Amino acid sequence: MKLLSFAAIAAIAASGALSAGEHPMATGTVTKVDTQWNKVTIDHGPLENLDMPAMKMVFVVADPSMLEGLSDGTQIRFTADRVNGKLTVTEIEVQ
Repeated sequence: MKLLSFAAIAAIAASGALSAGEHPMATGTVTKVDTQWNKVTIDHGPLENLDMPAMKMVFVVADPSMLEGLSDGTQIRFTADRVNGKLTVTEIEVQ
């Protein structure tokens, strides 16, 4: 029985699971853009990969060019992760 359970878990893990470094995108609304410090405040939905509920918070951006085209009220999809101990937006799409 243990062998069967292990085989089932291995099959599930191999089929369509997110590989390391890939995270589902969250949705949110930009509430502030700080180009001086390369930060953005986002009122966001749950961040599954960080086990974080919906809230409003400040993130550093991985690349300052990510802030281009963002302003208060912009609807986005984004991925965030911990980079060098800081919550960082690593990918962003304007909706």
